This record gives sequence, structure tokens and C-alpha cells, in this order.
Amino acid sequence: MLAPHLTPESAEELLAAATHKSKSEIEQLLAARFPQPDLPEHMGAIAASQPALAMVEQHAPGRVGQSVPECAEDRAPQRLAPLSPQRYALQVTVGQETHDKLRYAQALLGHQLPSGDLARVLDKALDVLIRQLEKRKFGATERPRRGRRRPSPNPRHIPAAVRSAVWERDQGQCTFRSDSGRRCPAHTRLEYDHIHPVARGGHATVEGIRLRCRAHNQYDAECAFGAGFMERKREQAREAAAAAKRQQAIDEVIPYLKALGLRAGESQAAAALCERDPRASLEQRVKLALTYFAHRHCTRTKYVKAAANTP
Repeated sequence: MLAPHLTPESAEELLAAATHKSKSEIEQLLAARFPQPDLPEHMGAIAASQPALAMVEQHAPGRVGQSVPECAEDRAPQRLAPLSPQRYALQVTVGQETHDKLRYAQALLGHQLPSGDLARVLDKALDVLIRQLEKRKFGATERPRRGRRRPSPNPRHIPAAVRSAVWERDQGQCTFRSDSGRRCPAHTRLEYDHIHPVARGGHATVEGIRLRCRAHNQYDAECAFGAGFMERKREQAREAAAAAKRQQAIDEVIPYLKALGLRAGESQAAAALCERDPRASLEQRVKLALTYFAHRHCTRTKYVKAAANTP
């Protein structure tokens, strides 16, 4: 990354500036010192023989991506790279459905964005998505309800107001700090963690809740209750999830069997066969359930023949 910019005059200073920096920090450093112009907007089909990255690089003023896939079937690298201060190049390969949604969004925004600027369409789409995710994640709303809500009987329940306040206070980042004081940089897969475990009297208050990434949440739990105890809990959770998935596979099949005129008891017994392969498609599971009746017919025929041959 630094090589194209190293000269006898700048090498020592530039290498010193990049020392101990992460890859993304070096990208930001280069974008600030050697800014590049914005990429021209481009969205088009990729030919079967054309590497996905070439579609961007043929318009790019500098190195935007990294590796080029060897063939069209390989996964195209996704890239969000800084070009200059507060300006980024976005590269991503999308399917036909996503392409059609983008084009439809451009059409719907025709009066607001006559140019159909993809960057602005994406920005508006993200505004809507973020509002939905914030509402689902911590109950964010522009019109918070007034008055006191009825307390939940679940001791692990965290009220929306608490989740919203904690998220804002912790700035959507894991709060774990190492012994040297370095804060965990994770912004994804965050969980609301009781500072004092619920099992030991912890309460869901703003002061009693913090953000933790999944790994550090598990680490805190192991420190509090022991690694063996938490591994047993995780195993129980995995078994419960697997059982729920098997039951879901059964429940989805039963309505189709009833629609064929089968009785409830027969439908339940036939659908139970789907436990063998809960990951199969719905069509495959219905076919598997119907084999229950074929087996019963064969068994009944065998007994009828045996009875007929009995003296």
C-alpha cells in the first residue's frame, strides 16, 4: 500500500507515520496525504469472462481494490476504500433482484433526485434501514411514550428506554477494556450485558447495563460463573435450538397434510418423520411425510396376506 508513494525524500517520514497502524488506518493516512478524485458512477452487468474488479478499476484513478478473482464464479471482493478525506469508493457485486430494487428506487425518487445519483439513493435507503434497525434493536422512536410502563415478569427483560440510553451512552461499541486500557473496537454483534448478573441480583437500569460484543460477553460470564458452567449452558441452548428447529420442520408440514384430507393424528404422526432432515425444503419434507402412509399400507397388506394364509 505504501510502495507507490515511497520516494527517497518521503520514505522515512511516511514509514514512521504508518508504524503500528492497522490496514484501515494506513488507508486513511494515504487518502489524507494523497487524495484521489471521486470515482464516476457506474452500474452495469459483468460479462462472464470479465473479472468483477475490472469493472471498477477501469474507471478508478488509483488502486481501489486488492485481489482479482481467477474466474467469474469466484466471489468478487467487496471493498469500501477511502479516496480522500471523508470520501470513499464503494465496490460490491449485486444480484439481479438488488439491481432491480436500485433501479426502482431511482424511479420512485425521480422528482427528488432527477439525476438518479446512486450515492444519494443509497444514502436515503440507509436512513430508512437504520431507523428500522434502531427501532428493533433498542426501541428508538421520535415519539417516546410517556408514563410508567407495567414492569415485565421476566427479570432479564431490558426496557426500550434503557436500551436506547445505553446504546447512546456507549456509542454503539463494546465497552470491554483490556488491562492496558485499550477498548474493544467491535461495533457488530453487540449484546446488552448486566454488569451484575441477573442470577446475583442485577437489574436492568441504565447504570446496570452495558454493551458487550458476543465474545467479551461470554468471557465475562465465564469469569463470573466458570468456563464449565457456561459451556453446559451453551450446550443446553444449542440442544434447545435444535429441538425448536425440528419442531418447526414438523409444524410447517402439518397444514399441507391436513389439506389433503388427513386427520390430525395421522398428520402429526406422518410429519414426525421430518425430524430426520429438518433442513430439507418444505416440498421434500411433505414428500417424506407421505412415505409414512406408504409404509402403513405395505404393513397392512402383509398382515392381511398372512391372515389369509393362516389355516
